[in-house]
Amino acid sequence: MKNEAHARIRINQLLTEAGWRFFDDQNGSANILLENHVKITQKEIDAWGNDYEKTKNGSLDFLLVDSNHKPICVLEAKKESIHPLAAKEQARKYAKTVGAQYVILSNGIVHYFWDVTKGNPKPIYKFPSPGEIGAIKDWNPDRDVLAHEPVANDYIVAVQMPDYAERPEWNGSIEASKDFIWTNGLRFLRYYQINAVKDLQKAVLAGKDRFLFEMATGTGKTLTSAAVIRLFLRTENARRVLFLVDRLELEDQA
Repeated sequence: MKNEAHARIRINQLLTEAGWRFFDDQNGSANILLENHVKITQKEIDAWGNDYEKTKNGSLDFLLVDSNHKPICVLEAKKESIHPLAAKEQARKYAKTVGAQYVILSNGIVHYFWDVTKGNPKPIYKFPSPGEIGAIKDWNPDRDVLAHEPVANDYIVAVQMPDYAERPEWNGSIEASKDFIWTNGLRFLRYYQINAVKDLQKAVLAGKDRFLFEMATGTGKTLTSAAVIRLFLRTENARRVLFLVDRLELEDQA
């Protein structure tokens, strides 16, 4: 029973810490329901005891609702000895039945968050709050906008110095303005870097979500990454970016 007890205690605590409520309190009405859309009572919690797995379906589905009491997320709770991804298809079917877009899969130790309308479950380290799920739901990336964003050789320079072409030191071309470019550290994209970004745009239009650039040393991977970052942020297809490097020198360079 220790296995099930640990899972139950951890999942309940994670829900509470994230701002979800089992019962009505001063912060608002309960936003955790049972799978039959009724509020959880202390009697039911006592009846579960230490074991989620004693429920009729072999697991306990919590239904998380928004401020309008509409289903927004299904939480599939498993005991520690069961990997949460084992309940993936079961949770997907239930989410579809109740009209919830998101699923949390958890055994108290390992947790996954999943938008069932796209992609696959992604590992998380804490449960999202009601506000965070609301923000995710309100965010609507647009592939078409990203795919058709114009990307020219001054895509980065337009951020560094928006009026560079109006400066008296600019002589109408990159070749004729080398001193001006060098002095101001302006970063113009090379033709193959532009082509790399445009290949990404084609992949996005084809429904792809993951991309890999393989480029030789000295070809400007960091600058290409900067163009990709601007592309996603400017078209509102990303809100935050995590940039990882394996050496401090690369961090300084970036």
